[in-house]
Amino acid sequence: MKLMVIAGARPNFMKIASIIDAIKMHNVSIENSTFNIQHLLVHTGQHYDDSMSEAFFRDLDLPKADIYLEVGSGSHAIQTAEIMKRFEPVILKHQPDVVIVVGDVNSTVASALVASKIEYPHPQSAIRNPHLPRRPLIAHVEAGLRSFDRTMPEEINRLLTDAISDFLFTTEEGANRNLLQEGIAKNKIFFVGNTMIDTLVRHREKAQQSEILEKLGLRNSQLKTQTSNPVPYGVLTLHRPSNVDNKETFQNILEALKEVAKDLPVIFSAHPRTINRIREFGFENYFDFPSQPLTLSPDSNAVRPNSSRLQPQSSKGVSSLASNLQPLACGLHCVEPLGYLDFLCLMSNSKLVLTDSGGMQEETTVLGIPCITLRENTERPVTITFGTNTLAGIQKEQIISAALSALRKYDSVSPNTVFNTQHSILSTQHSLCPPLWDGQAGQRIIQILVNSLWS
Repeated sequence: MKLMVIAGARPNFMKIASIIDAIKMHNVSIENSTFNIQHLLVHTGQHYDDSMSEAFFRDLDLPKADIYLEVGSGSHAIQTAEIMKRFEPVILKHQPDVVIVVGDVNSTVASALVASKIEYPHPQSAIRNPHLPRRPLIAHVEAGLRSFDRTMPEEINRLLTDAISDFLFTTEEGANRNLLQEGIAKNKIFFVGNTMIDTLVRHREKAQQSEILEKLGLRNSQLKTQTSNPVPYGVLTLHRPSNVDNKETFQNILEALKEVAKDLPVIFSAHPRTINRIREFGFENYFDFPSQPLTLSPDSNAVRPNSSRLQPQSSKGVSSLASNLQPLACGLHCVEPLGYLDFLCLMSNSKLVLTDSGGMQEETTVLGIPCITLRENTERPVTITFGTNTLAGIQKEQIISAALSALRKYDSVSPNTVFNTQHSILSTQHSLCPPLWDGQAGQRIIQILVNSLWS
C-alpha cells in the first residue's frame, strides 16, 4: 500500500509526525514485506522558512520530505492554485492508494481537490480492487471540526475537504455529529483521537530539557538541575487575519493584553505576518524586544529590537520567588517563532496561555494550563467542556476579566487537583482529558486504512 502524506504549514507537522511513526511501527510489526506500507511525504512549502518549517522537522525527527513543492506565500487564491498546479503531476507520477491530508490550511484543501478530480489512466497498485475509484482515496485527519463561521478561511477549507474525503478521522465526538448532520455517510467517519496530542505525549519529556526558560530569564540556569520553579509567566500567540489585519481590532486586543501583562511577564512568540502588522500599524510600543538570539533576524523584514527600550528587571508580581533569582519584568515580551520543543517547554511551564490558535486550545487542555482563546468562536468545543479553555472574545474588558479569573483560579487550586500545574502531562489526576486523547491516534488511523484496503 502506498500512502502520500501532505504537510505544508507549521500546525501540520505536529499532526503528521505520529502518522509517520505509526507507519514505521506497522512495518516493523509485520513479517511479510508484501504488506508493508510505502509512504511519501510531500511538503507544499506553504510555510517555508527555518523557524516555521525546518526547525519543526528537526525537533519532531521527521524525515526529509520526499517531494517539496516550494509554493511559498501568496493570497489564498494564488497559494491554493499554485499547490494544485504543482501537486497534480506528482500524484499522477506516484499514484498513491491514499492521500492523507491534515488540518484546515490551504495545503489541505488544495491537495484534496486534486486527488478528488484526478484519474489514473493505468492504475499501478497491486491492492486495487475493481470497485475502488481510479484515483487515490482521500483521508482527512482532524475532520468534522466546525466554528460555524464561514468568514474564516479555515472553515471553508474544512467544509470542502470533508465533503470530498473517503475517510474522515475525527478528534472528538462532536465532530462526528457535525459530519452526520452534513450528510456524510456514517461508514466514512472514524473517531480516532488527536494526532497532535500523540506528538505532545511522545516529546513531553524531551521538551523539558530545552533551555528556553533560562534564555528568556524565566529560570535561573544555575538552579535548573535543582527543584526550582520558573518565574510565573504567560504565553501569547496571535496570528489570525481577523485579529491582526484590522488595526482597531488588533489594538483593542493589545490594550487588554497590556493590562494582563501588568501582573506577570507574557512571552509573545510572534508569527512573521503578525510582526509585519505590528510594524505597519506602529504598535511597537506595546512590546519589549529581548536581545539576540531570540529576536527576529535583520533579513526577516520585521520589527528590530531596541535595547534602550527594554524594561529593567524587576520583581513586580513575582515576589514569592527566591531572592537570588532576577525575574523577567512584567510586560509583553516579543520573541521570534520558536521550534516545537522550545515552545512545548515554554507552554507547559506557563501559568496562563492567551491565543487564537486552535491547536494550542487542545494542547493546553491536556497540559492542564488555563487557556484564554482570543476569538468569538471555536471549532474545538471539547476544550471548553473537557478542558481548561475559556472563549473570551476580542473585546478588551472580556479578555481582561477572563484572564484574571483564570489566574485567580490557578492560584487557588493545589497542584494536580484540577489543573496539572507541576509540568507532568496526562497525569492520572487530570481526569478531564477528552476521550481517546491518549497518544495512539496515529496507530488507529493506520490500522483502519490497512483493514479497509487489505480486507
